Amino acid sequence: RPRHEGARTMLPLLLLLLPAAHGTVRLEFMPTLTKVPPLEGMTTASTFVLNQPRCVFENYSNAVIWLVVALDKGRLSFNNSAGPGTPETAFQNFPHSRAYMTLNATPDSYPCPKPSGDIAVLRVGSETSCAQDETRPTCNGPLPGPGPYCVKFLALEGSVPVAETYWSAPIMLRTAKSQNSISTTGSGHSAGMIAITTILSILFAILLAALVAMLFLCGSDSCGGSSTFSKPESVTVRRYNTHHVYDQPAARL
Repeated sequence: RPRHEGARTMLPLLLLLLPAAHGTVRLEFMPTLTKVPPLEGMTTASTFVLNQPRCVFENYSNAVIWLVVALDKGRLSFNNSAGPGTPETAFQNFPHSRAYMTLNATPDSYPCPKPSGDIAVLRVGSETSCAQDETRPTCNGPLPGPGPYCVKFLALEGSVPVAETYWSAPIMLRTAKSQNSISTTGSGHSAGMIAITTILSILFAILLAALVAMLFLCGSDSCGGSSTFSKPESVTVRRYNTHHVYDQPAARL
């Protein structure tokens, strides 16, 4: 029986739409910067710290969870089907590629609930040794600029994306102040302290100079008038001969 012409043209289209029909589940989770009080350096010039996606991928035990880091202007053009480790998602090609994939983990790495005492965070940009190593395209290397950046978590079963979170809000990193922008005058309090210190130093120098001058003058005859010391008269000590005491004989009766 001859095939219908429309059926032959629809078959390839249906095959293309089959993966899309399965779709990628959007999970109700948005990555955020951590606000753990003891943790310092939430953002630096090349890193930032995220909360881990705890209790988010419980239904995807066979998946691998990846962190997608993108420029804010490039997040909408990111393709979930772009596999990790490809030129399109390699860290070494970022930011030219506008996004990269890193920090892969299994759902077991994000247990639910969080064990007591655990600090459930991820520091993005902490690896420096692999930043230029093209054999490690999923390197968690230092971020190349202040941003803004957006991130999301993506679950892959094999090479098929099955679930993803929302993109985070734009994240800006710290920027170092230029040398010209650093004020050399200091605050008003600092200027006052400098003035007081200067005045005290001048007064101390004047006092020290006066003390030295006084000591110099007192070393000469002009200090307190001249004093005459008379030579003490010699004392003559007379010599006395010692009289011997003789026992007188007892008077005879």
